Amino acid sequence: MVIEESDEVGYRNLLGRFASGVVVVTGLPDGVPAGLACQSFFSLSLRPRLIALSPSKASSSWERIARTGRFAISILAVGQESLCRTFGRGGEHDKFLGAQWELSPHGSPLIRDALGWLDCEIEAVHDGGDHHLVVGRVLTAETGLEGTGLLFHHGTFGHFRRQPASKRDEATWDEGPWIEGLEN
Repeated sequence: MVIEESDEVGYRNLLGRFASGVVVVTGLPDGVPAGLACQSFFSLSLRPRLIALSPSKASSSWERIARTGRFAISILAVGQESLCRTFGRGGEHDKFLGAQWELSPHGSPLIRDALGWLDCEIEAVHDGGDHHLVVGRVLTAETGLEGTGLLFHHGTFGHFRRQPASKRDEATWDEGPWIEGLEN
């Protein structure tokens, strides 16, 4: 089925078929923590260490974070769905209320119990339509808890589960990891 350019809902639903991990992007503008949930995040380069993310141009949280010239990424784990929803809501509310966090070596908030953290400075910001395409230079990187990453797929959260070793050699279309535990 062809999705017409005027069909924003259909286009959004199509893109929702792509499962992605979720992160929380944070900064400390004027000494006040700011943050947002982001699923448009990826590794860009190993040498130099660069990552990319794509916050909405309508995000007041990103606008405040960008003014500092730096930010941190906290890679969320299964069990952090509620925290992700809190950081994903727009509007003026204290997203850090109830969240446990500490400052990174470069002064950005890090969410506790994450799978890992990246402390970054803004390398470049490019136009991406109604979003920015932000390139971040990684200043420090740290692993966190062992665990499974939180995934977002079709408006719900889930995680990967690997097939048992006895089934990995079978030639099936669903070989490998798949998403389980999706909840609305």
